[in-house]
Order: sequence, then structure tokens, then C-alpha cells
Amino acid sequence: MPAASPWWTPDVHADRRAFLIGRNRIQAALRGFFAANDFVEVDTATLQVSPGNEAHLHAFATQAIHHDGSTAPLYLHTSPEFACKKLLSAGEHLITCFAHVYRNRERGPLHHPEFTMLEWYRAGETYQALMRDCADILRLAAETVGTGLLSYRGAQADPFAEPERITVAEAFAKFAGVDLLSSIDRNGETDRQSLAATVLAAGIRVADDDTWADMFSRVIVEKVEPNLGFGRATILYEYPVAEAALARPTPHDPRVAERFELYACGVELANAFGELTDASEQRRRFDLEMAEKNRVYGETYPLDEDFLSALAIMPQASGSALGFDRLVMLATGASRIDQVIWAPVAETGGRT
Repeated sequence: MPAASPWWTPDVHADRRAFLIGRNRIQAALRGFFAANDFVEVDTATLQVSPGNEAHLHAFATQAIHHDGSTAPLYLHTSPEFACKKLLSAGEHLITCFAHVYRNRERGPLHHPEFTMLEWYRAGETYQALMRDCADILRLAAETVGTGLLSYRGAQADPFAEPERITVAEAFAKFAGVDLLSSIDRNGETDRQSLAATVLAAGIRVADDDTWADMFSRVIVEKVEPNLGFGRATILYEYPVAEAALARPTPHDPRVAERFELYACGVELANAFGELTDASEQRRRFDLEMAEKNRVYGETYPLDEDFLSALAIMPQASGSALGFDRLVMLATGASRIDQVIWAPVAETGGRT
């Protein structure tokens, strides 16, 4: 198969230009929205000592060369989260950030190795405030480009309708017939055998070497996500603590955390937390994540000790990360993420 035409050829650019102008208009509108709500826009460094410590996120690595010739590892960040939380510790209260972020092993219609993350944080507020922000953002994006519907590959969602809210446990029961919480104890510890039994009873495959997390992810991907965000957006909330490494437990049930994800047209748009501020617990969770990363991929990333120290003085806060390019796709009707990125990263061979 011949290679696709480069994005810089006039005919390809002409096909993409309406999407790109829509991107600019949505970004300007969102900057105005946050400014009107007293947010300060911040700009974080791309190079970090740790790219993040989630097991299944993959970073691009580089190194700093010092004046004496010695070197030290650095990474392109997978999110501006650690830097933004340090700014909350420094005394900021309402911050937002449009950050270019980098994730390796990711390329496809909804994935690009470099993309734009919109993050925002509210000190002293709950993650319910972020749910309201997400609804406002969907409406604003649609209004800005003059559309009444978000769309992606034939699926549609009304951005002006109040998003549906469903807990992860409710979604497991409704869409998969799985009793999720029966496999989690009051300390948040998971029981592989218990989940395997209920997953098998629901007719979902379980491999002998599947971990609890493997089964959880399979049910989410195969049974839950295909039912989210159609007709109107969906907020999927109260993830198990084991699947929310940076979120605090809910006050009413220690088995689940203050984490939600926003979906529209079956596409995940945002991931939000009531932020964990217990440094020792955060270290424990990062260690677990890196142990899992080492088990699956044979590699780990260092911890950001400055970040863990900053948690000791970070105020209670909630924060959200939204895939800005995906939002633009749904608002403009684009079918691939490279259509809404001004200068996409060149493909360098291998399978896509």
C-alpha cells in the first residue's frame, strides 16, 4: 500500500484546514472560559525527572549532559500533573494548562505520540465541580464551532444534554452482569479468585495468568466502554482504589476512589480525580504501579521525590485531564486525530 500523502501537501492541508481552524477557535473559547472563572493559565516544563508512574503509560526517554560530561536521565512528560500539583503546593488555587504531552507505543485514529492535554485544578473543591466543568466544556466546544451534536464515526452525543452519571460498579452490573465490589475488601485490596468467578459466570473469558487488574480492564474495554456516551455524554465514576493511583478514597466507601472518566460517542475524553495528598500512601501506590510495570514490560520509571515532598503541603484539591485533540475531533466531526493536529509527527515505519 502506498504511503499516505504528507500533511504539508496543499491538497491534504486544504482537507484538514477547517478542522484546524475549529481547533483554534475552541482553544481560544476555553481559555476565555477559564479566565472568566478566575483560573490562572500556567506553562509547565516538558522535561521531567519522572514521566509519571502508571503501569501502562510509556514515555520517551532522553538524558541531560552536564558541563563535566556526566549524564542524568530525563523524560518527556506523559502529563503536566506533577508540575501542576507542585504549583498548588506553592500557593496557586485555580490553575489550567494546555500542555503538549508525549506517550510512546500509542498511535491510531484516537492516539498520537505527541498530543495536547488540557488540565485544570480546583484547590478546596470536590471532583463534582469538575463534572460540572466537563459539561460546560462540551457545550462551549459545540457552540464555538456551531454544531448541535458531537460525532465520531457515526456515533452522536448531545453536548447540551446533562451527562449521564453511572458508577463503575453499576456499569459492571448493568453491562456485564459482574458484581465488582464483592472482589474488593474494605482496605481496597482486591481478590483475584472472587472476580474471576463472577467474570466467568458472566461468560467472559479469563486466562490462567490474568491478574485482577487484567480482568477489570477486559470488562471495561469489552463490556462497559462500548455503551458509554451515546445520545449524551457519560460520566463513569467511583473507580476501585486499585485503579486510581492518584485519587483519594471516597468518604462513603473506602473500596472506591474519587475518580471519574468522561465519555462521548464511545470516546474517552477526560480523567479526573479528587486528589490524593497522603505522600506515604502515594509512594506505596507508585511502588505497586512500578512493580506491575516491571512484571508486564520489564521496565520502571523513577519516582519524583520533589513531587512526593510537595504533597505534604498540597491543599485538598481536585483535578482533571482532558484530551483536547479528541474534544476537537468530536466537535468538528473529524475521524482521525491527525486531522486536528497542525503538524502531526511523521510515522517512521513499523505497524500502525
